[in-house]
Amino acid sequence: MGEVLSNSVSVIIASSGFACRQNNLYGRPSTSSYTICCRKHGCVMLHGSTVKSKRCISFGCLRMKGPQRLHNSIIASNIVASIEPVTTSEDVRENHLIERREELLDLDFVGSNLPPWGNVVVQQGGSDVEVKSGNQPLAVSRKMAFGSEIRVQFLEEANEEILSRRVLMLSRSNKVRSALELYESMKCSGLQPNVHACNSLLSCLIRNGLLDYALRVFEFMRTNEITTGHSYSLILKAVEHAQGFDSALDMFVGFGGYSRQKKDFDVIVYNTMISVCGRVNNWIETVKLWRSMKEDGLIGTRVTYSLLVCIFARCSQNELALDAYNEMIQNGLEPGDDVTQAVIGSCTREGKWDLALNLFENMLNGRLKPNLISCNALINSLGKAGEVKLAFKVHGIIKILGHTPDVYTWNGLLTALYKANQHADALQLFESIKTEQSSELNVHLYNTALMACQKLGLWEKSLQLLWQMETSELPVSTSSYNIVIHACEIARKPKIALQVYEHMVHRKCTPDTLTYLSLIRGCIWGSLWAEVEEILEVAPDVSLYNAVIQGMCLRGKFESAKKVYTRMRESGLKPDGKTRALMLQNLQRKI
Repeated sequence: MGEVLSNSVSVIIASSGFACRQNNLYGRPSTSSYTICCRKHGCVMLHGSTVKSKRCISFGCLRMKGPQRLHNSIIASNIVASIEPVTTSEDVRENHLIERREELLDLDFVGSNLPPWGNVVVQQGGSDVEVKSGNQPLAVSRKMAFGSEIRVQFLEEANEEILSRRVLMLSRSNKVRSALELYESMKCSGLQPNVHACNSLLSCLIRNGLLDYALRVFEFMRTNEITTGHSYSLILKAVEHAQGFDSALDMFVGFGGYSRQKKDFDVIVYNTMISVCGRVNNWIETVKLWRSMKEDGLIGTRVTYSLLVCIFARCSQNELALDAYNEMIQNGLEPGDDVTQAVIGSCTREGKWDLALNLFENMLNGRLKPNLISCNALINSLGKAGEVKLAFKVHGIIKILGHTPDVYTWNGLLTALYKANQHADALQLFESIKTEQSSELNVHLYNTALMACQKLGLWEKSLQLLWQMETSELPVSTSSYNIVIHACEIARKPKIALQVYEHMVHRKCTPDTLTYLSLIRGCIWGSLWAEVEEILEVAPDVSLYNAVIQGMCLRGKFESAKKVYTRMRESGLKPDGKTRALMLQNLQRKI
């Protein structure tokens, strides 16, 4: 079962005890004296021995390889027990004899159904050690993931608190092998490390990428009911990092996460799983965790609600974000900067600009500094609500906070002026941006300015802005051309609108139905009937036919309208109610 690495020692290892006695090695007198310590734990007597020979002190240790469950603990299934010297003798000849003695000894161990040393009987005879076991020898031991064996030592210290403190210090020092060996030695000696030592060892193993060993330590903690929220948090985060979100969620459910049975989860465990769900933007599981936590009678912490609000806001679940925020306030928790800004974003998306403004003012009163994103979201929300003065007030605060307005800021302000029908002010602001910060101009700002020109009937100004867009190499879209064409339509400039259309096609920008409708209406009011027919040939569409027929009827071109109506029906297109009513009215007049 082991090999004796000291001067002429005979070893008896049994389930009831451990003994050693002196023998002469090759007839050589020995002056060795022995001190035997024994500790009895359960059904196994564990003995540590100190062998003194001249100036050499030798200590016994046990070498363990390959973990296996035994008596509700994780121990080695393949263990080689040996008495090894920790210090070396100064006598070279004596060491040589010891090494020769090692080669002569062969010790076996027992199966997994017995205590650590099993049902072993050691016979004494001369200097030999004979081990008899009721089980077959075990397989060859395996190496640890970090390339060394687990050495389980005979412990002279029996105080669990002292040994647990050593495991704690070794783990904090990142001495993973030493910490794990001491932990296993305590288990084999029937000693139980305390929860702080186990948690520190868990963290150390996970930090070094030894998830399998960490899982075994965690299982030992669960078996002995010494787990804490920190233990669950460590292992769940490690599994999520190594195997992904699904594995972590399955493990959580396996621990009874969503069941109503009693479980030793605390808020830390739920915070961990909520964070895990947030990393993959799984807001559905986040809601389930939130509800399960409340069903367990747990009250969320500031971290809990910060995670909930930010996850829901990021996933565009604005109502859930506001619910989590309201619950946070009801529980007397002070929201942080990130939570407040996330709620401001949710409020603006829900159109609750008054609540968003109130939160914004609370941040300023609390000497917090809202970021530019929150300011822009608030300006945009105020602009859509027609609160122009408040929007520009927030713009002034942006400068006080030291932020530099960006394209989203200007777009929000321009939109606010446009929606408030302050089109001239919108154009003035656009020109100011173009003069002072031309680099901030984009398609959205140009389109807002073009719409203001359209409302004011400034078709020449709209043409000027369109040419500026093209020369600045901005991607001019179909909607930009449509705005200019519509401006020409309103100004009764159908020929200019046709020129813009031709230029649009020349630049390989595809017209849409809105383009043709605007052209048709302009040409009808300009009596450009040939151009109307050409447009119908290019893009036959039911809405275009309806527009042409209705326009001709209103302009008194009943015969032309009748021909177009006949062609429309022959094409299989169905006129709308207004077209049918006009045609019926004109037929009655003719009769």
